[in-house]
Amino acid sequence: MSEPQPLGMPARDFTSHQLREARAEAVSLSAKNERLTQALTAARERIAELGAQLDAVTRPPVTLGLLTGLPGPAEADVSLGGRHLRLGLHPELDAAELRVGQRVAVNDQMLVVDALPAPDTGEAVTLDEVLADAAADANAEATAAPAARALVTTGSGATRVVRVAGHLDADLLRPGDTLAADLRADLVTARIARTSVQQLVVAETPDVSWDDIGGLGPQIQQIRDSLELPFAHPDLYRSYGLQAPKGMLLYGPPGCGKTLIAKAVATSLARSTGAGARDAAFLNIKGPELLSKFVGETERQIRAIFDQARKVAAEDRPVVIFFDEMEALFRTRGSGVSSDVETMIVPQVLTEIDGVESLNNVVIIGAPTGRT
Repeated sequence: MSEPQPLGMPARDFTSHQLREARAEAVSLSAKNERLTQALTAARERIAELGAQLDAVTRPPVTLGLLTGLPGPAEADVSLGGRHLRLGLHPELDAAELRVGQRVAVNDQMLVVDALPAPDTGEAVTLDEVLADAAADANAEATAAPAARALVTTGSGATRVVRVAGHLDADLLRPGDTLAADLRADLVTARIARTSVQQLVVAETPDVSWDDIGGLGPQIQQIRDSLELPFAHPDLYRSYGLQAPKGMLLYGPPGCGKTLIAKAVATSLARSTGAGARDAAFLNIKGPELLSKFVGETERQIRAIFDQARKVAAEDRPVVIFFDEMEALFRTRGSGVSSDVETMIVPQVLTEIDGVESLNNVVIIGAPTGRT
């Protein structure tokens, strides 16, 4: 015997009504579940953000020091405010990736916990020479390459022996270079480019030939005989015991082609030595810009000019140093009115031209503004 059905609703309609209610409830629960998931995700992100902020405000302070050596696989020599300390390395730091001269972070437990880039600031010193590798740090072990040493002159004129940071190539450093140093750590950390010298000493690529100069036939022939023959026939000069001229003075009114001739000399010398014209170096020096009110600054820039010339000439490239408006620098000795600056500049230039250091493949050409 079948069960009695509710009054006024067939059995099939009742089942369909329950199914619709169940579906509507499932959709509602699904929407609630999605909203709850989004709320939980937002809460998790907020908790993570608050945790990061809490870590930031409760993070213990660290002291920045300068890495001066790596005596062992888990040890580091650090300079902290002038104090030289030997500290331990955090286990997550790889000693093989550390370089002398880097900044390092030291925590309250006096443990090196992080490595930072090397500083590019410090006291400006002038490099005198890089010492032999055999005289490098004797305490360095196999865990790190010995740091090269250098002889530098400080701003006060004192001479110091310092070490060269690991990221600097000591073979590329030249006497006269300006370096940034931390003298409390006895370490140079960066090479500073002196823009004032670089603006004066520009290795230009000359592309001027003798055919580009109109007239001046006899003068050009004399110049070519004086400057090209020693480079084109060096064996003949040596066999007869002749010395090539180190340069010449071009004089004449403004606009007569003195600068153009100097460029043509550089191009012609490159071709006479078998090199391409692109290999000739032309250093254009403007006399008035070389003058400085600071004592010794003009002489320093003159030394930098000739050091640059020797560096380029060592690559078997002809170098022409052209002094334009040279009467601003090279005046008659004793003719100065105020400071007699020529008594220091002229001997400096003469020493560079005819001093102990040779000037192979270097030709010096001077040109005043007007007729002399």
